[in-house]
Amino acid sequence: QVQLVESGGGLVQAGGSLRLSCAASGSFFSINAMGWYRQAPGKRRELVAAITSGGSTNYADSVKGRFTISRDNVKKTVYLQMNSLKPEDTAVYYCNVDVYSPGKYSYWGQGIQVTVSS
Repeated sequence: QVQLVESGGGLVQAGGSLRLSCAASGSFFSINAMGWYRQAPGKRRELVAAITSGGSTNYADSVKGRFTISRDNVKKTVYLQMNSLKPEDTAVYYCNVDVYSPGKYSYWGQGIQVTVSS
């Protein structure tokens, strides 16, 4: 079983910054990909950014150049630095982690609210 604890959300004005963190704990052999998704009211959950165990990253077009995903493998934590925030970034953000336990499993965090005011 894997537990994910997210932190760092909140209310910020447009143009501001927030940093999300997601720490993984529990019983598993290794962490593979880690990522952040978001879901705005009335919309489908979408990928924001992901990072592989080797450090390769990919981003949604809407956040490229503004958001940066990173990970600390020792702390088993993934981060999302969000700069130049826009009102359309308002959503619940979810951490997603793929582990090998053995066998491959995917886990979700509980979600954290990010609200950007105009």
